[in-house]
Amino acid sequence: MENDQLYQIALETTATQTLKKYGKAGHVACALETSEGNIYTGICIDVPCSIGLCAEQSAIADMLKHGETKIKKIVAVFEDGTIIAPCGRCREFIAQINQKNMNTDIVLDGQDNKKLNKLLPDRWDLKWD
Repeated sequence: MENDQLYQIALETTATQTLKKYGKAGHVACALETSEGNIYTGICIDVPCSIGLCAEQSAIADMLKHGETKIKKIVAVFEDGTIIAPCGRCREFIAQINQKNMNTDIVLDGQDNKKLNKLLPDRWDLKWD
């Protein structure tokens, strides 16, 4: 799938919602394509006590629910259309789901792709691969 198509799916998934006092959801959305060519989406959930879920984690949960683990490409989008690189927690989460995900294409601002292994170098867990 082309970057523009995956980006559009993520953008269309954004749907900001106000939750209980100071909580917010859906202002960041994610779309990922698996190695099988399936698309999964997710939204962020932010609540004031620091418990939350990134859009990437939400999309990965949807993927896992369908029995897949290998991510070909992933993009996260803010509600204004800005592409957001995965945070460090999400980068590590992607890597921990399947060792082949180190080759996942991360769509970055400007719609350039960078492999996860370039964004998450010097692995601590090579001993266990």
